[in-house]
Amino acid sequence: MSAELWFVFVLAALALSLTPGPNGLLCLDHGVRYGLSRSTYTALGAVAGMSLLIGASLAGLGAVMQASELLFTLVKWAGAAYLVWLGIRLWRAPGFSAATVEGAMAAARPISRRRAFAQGLLVAVSNPKALIFFATFLPQFMQPGQSLWLQFVIFAGTYGAIEFAYEVMLAGAAGRLAPWLERWGRVFNRITGSAFVGVGAMVAATQR
Repeated sequence: MSAELWFVFVLAALALSLTPGPNGLLCLDHGVRYGLSRSTYTALGAVAGMSLLIGASLAGLGAVMQASELLFTLVKWAGAAYLVWLGIRLWRAPGFSAATVEGAMAAARPISRRRAFAQGLLVAVSNPKALIFFATFLPQFMQPGQSLWLQFVIFAGTYGAIEFAYEVMLAGAAGRLAPWLERWGRVFNRITGSAFVGVGAMVAATQR
């Protein structure tokens, strides 16, 4: 890939990352609840999930899913169900106290690194539309005759670095919401929970 083409890919990946989505919302929520340290693992999980989608797209799974009604439907409903379940959990979560907002990291491991990573990964791969999007988006930058593995490293590494930086930035900024959340914590939970349910409903309504 030439430097010029890579720069265009960087701009496109940046625009895609800045588009509001469930992973950014999850990192914002984890940043509020668990602090920046744990949220870093959430962002790493999201990057791992996106890398899996990029790899699957390069391998042709996106085209297969687009051609198979049954496969698309199964993945779609599984992803939608997970997002809705996550949204209901957030909706029902209690409000924030000074202890949970400002001292979350001092608590006895409010969420494990493994669980934070797993949630980030599952949210990333729960939308089959993202897989089809990458299958449509990446061929614009692929170079015929070049190593597919090398191109995967470039695509996944570039997009992953941008996505990781964006999500960590969101998680880091979340700590500044502490005074507001102590008063409006349940409202925040219900807004984020409703957003996840809404995204899940949008996934369920998507067509190939």
